Amino acid sequence: MVTATQDTKTPPVAPVATARRRRGIKPGTRRGHLPLAMLLIAPAVIGFLVFFAYPTVQGIYYSFTDFHVLSPPNWVGLANFQQLLGDDVFWHSLWVTLYFVLLSVFFGILISLITAVIMHRLTKSTLIRGIVLLPFLISGVVAAMTWSWMLDPGLGIINSFITKLTGHPLLFFGDSALAVPSLAAISVWKSMGYNAILIFAGLQTIPATIYEAGRVDGATELQMFRRLTVPLLRNILVMVVILTVIGSFQVFDIVQVTTKGGPQNASLVLQMYIYNKAFSQFDFGYAATMSLALFAMLIAITFTQLRMTRAGESDLT
Repeated sequence: MVTATQDTKTPPVAPVATARRRRGIKPGTRRGHLPLAMLLIAPAVIGFLVFFAYPTVQGIYYSFTDFHVLSPPNWVGLANFQQLLGDDVFWHSLWVTLYFVLLSVFFGILISLITAVIMHRLTKSTLIRGIVLLPFLISGVVAAMTWSWMLDPGLGIINSFITKLTGHPLLFFGDSALAVPSLAAISVWKSMGYNAILIFAGLQTIPATIYEAGRVDGATELQMFRRLTVPLLRNILVMVVILTVIGSFQVFDIVQVTTKGGPQNASLVLQMYIYNKAFSQFDFGYAATMSLALFAMLIAITFTQLRMTRAGESDLT
């Protein structure tokens, strides 16, 4: 008598289903939450499409047209870009903007880094941190008006001290050599607190044992700052530099309030030139072309900075 044995094999259980069962997640839970998730993100998606995506696509289209307010857009192809290459005012405004960006980034990051280190090493007062952050919370228009009054050659409190020391005031916004540095100083003052708080948050992630090991090896505070603090803050510093560069390229409010691009276009930054073309000369097609060129430059600068500084890597291992 032959007995046939039948192998009964249980079907394999899917790893994902097993993992979900172990975590107590019932089948179909994610699908049940999908309508609610879509409902919650719908306002943000609609806002992005209406206020960011659509204007961007429309601006790209206008950059290939000859568009004035009272006439419909007329397709001209690359004519605006050809005009851009031969526009001396555009290249001058680009150079002024680069000069402003270099001053704002260099001095802004340096002062913010020193301020963050002082807050981290010497004080833990929440009041002091709030005071440091206060300029960032002030509107750019208000900050520019306040500094324009303080630097006024006739009534400004700063110029009154300069007059007592030197016998004559300084035309901070009326001198071609001082206009851009004065604007950069206002920008640095306004953004310094926010950048310092970001760097301060990065300092708190550095273990204290690293500094203890440095002191055991006989390193001074300056050596530890150069060889430990700055390298370990690379990711934070790259982010702060990129944000500062983008914000500096887009400067407009303090220029509009203080100098309006003068004297003799000495402080005519690119955003100011775009504004004049669009809302003074009503040449929206050419203004959109310059905006598209600025957008492309910012993307190229950002990716170059990320690549050169190895922002995706960390020395803190």
